[in-house]
Amino acid sequence: MVRRVAVIGAGAGGLASVKCCLDEGLEPTCFESSEDMGGIWRYTDSTANGRVSVYRSVITNTSKEMSCFSDFPFPEDFPSYLPHSLVLEYFRMYAQHFDLLRHIRFQTTVLSVRKRPDFTTSGQWEVVTETNSVRECHVFDAVMVCTGHYQEPYLPLASFPGIESRFRGQHLHSRDYRDVQAFRGKRVLVVGIGNTGGDLAVELSRVAAKVFLSTRSHTWVISRVSDHGFPCDMVGTTRFNHLLDWLLPSALTRRIRFRKFNSWFNHTNYGLASSKSSKFKMIINEELPFCLLSGTVVLKPNVKEFTESSAVFEDGTTEENIDVVLFATGYNFSFPFLEESVRSAIDDNRSLYKCIFPPQLEKPTLAIIGLVQLTGSIMVGSEMQARWVAGVFAGWHKLPPPSRMVADVLKRKPPAKRNPAERENLKMSFIGYVDGIAACAGVRPSVLRLLLTDPQLALAIFLGPCSPYQYRLVGRGSWSGARAAILTQWQRTLKPLRTRVLGDNSHSSPSWCWVCLLALPAALTALFLFSKHPQAGWSPRAGPQL
Repeated sequence: MVRRVAVIGAGAGGLASVKCCLDEGLEPTCFESSEDMGGIWRYTDSTANGRVSVYRSVITNTSKEMSCFSDFPFPEDFPSYLPHSLVLEYFRMYAQHFDLLRHIRFQTTVLSVRKRPDFTTSGQWEVVTETNSVRECHVFDAVMVCTGHYQEPYLPLASFPGIESRFRGQHLHSRDYRDVQAFRGKRVLVVGIGNTGGDLAVELSRVAAKVFLSTRSHTWVISRVSDHGFPCDMVGTTRFNHLLDWLLPSALTRRIRFRKFNSWFNHTNYGLASSKSSKFKMIINEELPFCLLSGTVVLKPNVKEFTESSAVFEDGTTEENIDVVLFATGYNFSFPFLEESVRSAIDDNRSLYKCIFPPQLEKPTLAIIGLVQLTGSIMVGSEMQARWVAGVFAGWHKLPPPSRMVADVLKRKPPAKRNPAERENLKMSFIGYVDGIAACAGVRPSVLRLLLTDPQLALAIFLGPCSPYQYRLVGRGSWSGARAAILTQWQRTLKPLRTRVLGDNSHSSPSWCWVCLLALPAALTALFLFSKHPQAGWSPRAGPQL
């Protein structure tokens, strides 16, 4: 019987895990190696201790309504997209509201997590921690690892001949980037065009003499600001869009998606992406197209090699007098505290049952929270994982036997990809994944049932944003405020913009009434088809939203 649970890490996933354990009557103890909560969202000026955190100017890529904990909305006066300071403030509000701080031991490093000798019968773990050079040994009935996947910088220097042996300039990983001051007046090469690489290239272009952005990927750039000025994830991440993506042929959905992307600007003209490419990534960046158009950022192909002061690219071109090379090449995850027999079996999140449980364990008392890449908010995905895991530990939900979990993992697992740039292509559909975990936890809402009992709410759930509150309508942990939160989410989105109110408010919010009337026949048809195929959410074709 699980009672005492060790939670490792006090970031978003750790805070949610502590709260979910308390909801299920368990006794969590959270170990955080630093002096404060927040994980990567707690910005610090120094990177000397090796701790990973966001850079000074970072803004969230997902909006507040699509990123919050499911029973604790962001304050309505917070902007839709948030700087790190407001994200951290929200975490503090969450921890205070649910009285989580007394369960967290700060400045305590977990040194090892090992099976007890009687693990096959007890499922217990021996956890060794260190606080102020004093070591302690604890016994826990279960462990939730909440260290995420931003742990060890991935710096593939061997793939860039000359960077260490010949190049005389400076090279560093984006983890060590704090702000623009050290790059003023310099010629900078940014390697990698993920969200971080795009952000840093844009920011550096304001002070650097020149910025070059090197990529080997086809990349589609989208804006946080979508139709009629609303957050793009609130407009695009809907159950209706997700279902259409599953029902329509993949070639057609890809064509529709590319046409949507190119309606903003022609990506081929900018050298970013071709609609003929089957492999691509998406990044969120409103300013990069203008920087490319104005020449403050110059797009380049992959680097072939470095000389003493220049970069030679695979197309044969050379850029001289490079002062700094900034690698925005992502991160690798690692769990050095786990015993070798467990650690060696985790080569990526697809090695885990539902991306959470190591399937080979005799007792399912170890869970990895937040080691998942979604097309939406990782905070929401982590919280849903924590809710299900806490329910499993408390005995409310049962897992299949290890043999069935191993078979499921092998069936779904693609070849391992240790390169973070390649793992980017393993992102899973936000709705597909979270719905799947919600179904395991018994908290997935039934749109068909709601159509009979609460049509207004059903249409808001199906045609509107798939916001986290949907998963608090039914089942264990349901929240009485979930319905109101769903029906007022657009008002909270617009609230921080009401700093200058105009007389004409006719276009102040989405016209959902006529949209619902026009879409009702299609919605009913789609829901009927979905009811015939309940596993649509786990379809391998489930992909990024339109």
